[in-house]
Amino acid sequence: MGNMSTNRIISSNKRIGLNERLGLISLIDEGMRLGSAGCPIIADLFNDLWDLVNATVSGSKINTLKPEESKNGFRVFEIKSETGENLGSLNMLYLKKPIPCYYLVYVEVAAPFRRKGLGNRILEFFRDILVKKSAVGILDNIIPEDDSSYSIYFKQGWEPVEAIIGDGIMDPGDNYMIYLPPRFQGKDLSGSVLKLVYHLKRKRSAIDMRDNQVMVQRTIAEFKGLHLALLTYFESEIRKKEPAPFMRFMFTRFVTKLIAFRRRIGDLIGYTGGDSLEQIVLAPEIAALPVQSYSPDELASKPSFVSGDRELYLCLPRTIKTHPARSIESLPNYNRPSFVNWLKERGITAKDTLTIGDLMDLGFDPTRLKEITINHEDFIFERIQARQLPALEKKKEILERLTSEVRGIKARYAQLRANPPLLAIRDRGNAYVLRRKVAGIHWEEAAEQLQGSPHLKSLNASMKIDRLVIATVRETNEKIAEHLGVEKETLTNLLTIFVSWDLKKNQPKLMVDFSGTFLESVWVA
Repeated sequence: MGNMSTNRIISSNKRIGLNERLGLISLIDEGMRLGSAGCPIIADLFNDLWDLVNATVSGSKINTLKPEESKNGFRVFEIKSETGENLGSLNMLYLKKPIPCYYLVYVEVAAPFRRKGLGNRILEFFRDILVKKSAVGILDNIIPEDDSSYSIYFKQGWEPVEAIIGDGIMDPGDNYMIYLPPRFQGKDLSGSVLKLVYHLKRKRSAIDMRDNQVMVQRTIAEFKGLHLALLTYFESEIRKKEPAPFMRFMFTRFVTKLIAFRRRIGDLIGYTGGDSLEQIVLAPEIAALPVQSYSPDELASKPSFVSGDRELYLCLPRTIKTHPARSIESLPNYNRPSFVNWLKERGITAKDTLTIGDLMDLGFDPTRLKEITINHEDFIFERIQARQLPALEKKKEILERLTSEVRGIKARYAQLRANPPLLAIRDRGNAYVLRRKVAGIHWEEAAEQLQGSPHLKSLNASMKIDRLVIATVRETNEKIAEHLGVEKETLTNLLTIFVSWDLKKNQPKLMVDFSGTFLESVWVA
């Protein structure tokens, strides 16, 4: 860590709140933390941490916000520490008809404070409100049955809505539960409760819109707090203009999480952009820091070959096998069209070092994908977080099955192909996944290029290729879901779809015959 002393770190921690300190820890993956317990950085961040967490929980209180204070019509209970830090919250919505009712939108306890009784406390508080107001409580229990907290509602007197309205009425997948205060117990409420459930289903989109707005506001506030914590934690380095690798790593992790969230909120129901992440502005000295995508030496653990084609692994350069993260990160970035266009606009080349500010400007991390040639064949290394490896194995199983089963299957006349991961290497808190490089780009980027690139706009206007891309992707998802016998939404969240694209000319690869115009291929990865 160079001149970054433990005493200085401990001193800065005294000016950082518990939630901000936990936020700093969250930027360091669990695998790094467990493998570096003796590191001064880790020792300092965790110094007396759990004693502080327990003391914070024991001194916490539940505050009630009025609807006009909590925004969007929600009534909110917040669990606050004695120092004002938010440990958890419960959001509910009041409905007058057909019977007085409070719909529990969600209850949440921050991860470090779970399993300490706070969830029970806030639910007991909510139950007392229901009794006091003589109002029915209703919720949609989304907790998996194998989760240890699944029974939390049952223990507090909640019961499945079927106990009131009878079996065989609710749709599959519905998990509505109800709490009846003393005033309503023993009464026939089947008709009223059934109307209430249908009413909630009709209003669900509107409720989700309100909930999304609240979630965005809360998350932006968390990012602001984390940004301030980073500035405080590294105040000495920033002032002296001596950025250590650990500082660059932490700010890089912060920014990659920030831009990932910025992309996701654009897809939320009802999100209008009113709560802008542009409120978070990096100081020039932070924006100018070179990107540091892997953990520094202090947090390093022994690299390991995780899974995949060992013969292919043996063909990798020796430096990648001995120092995977450092060597892979030094490979050329994958020249996706949006990145190439960005480089041209700024008059820089792919060899120029990217800064943290560049990531904010781009809105994505181009260093996540690296190009490599092995035995005259082109491949791509993708950097993922090590904790995503179990999900990768699940994806690999599906893709390997598709590889052998999708031959001849087409979506909108485009040939369907699979591009499974070939091997994975774990190092420096990351996993590096090797795949073959395909002549295609992510379908969303294809649509963006068709709609935004000057040389493609007129072509797209006349041929509506962006609509063709979207329709092809939709049919691809439907055919794979049907073939595998799984829900389409499950595949959408798990698999990534690429469409055929000429990367050098930055244009779609199309086929034209008597049946019409269609994409050459669709890859699932």
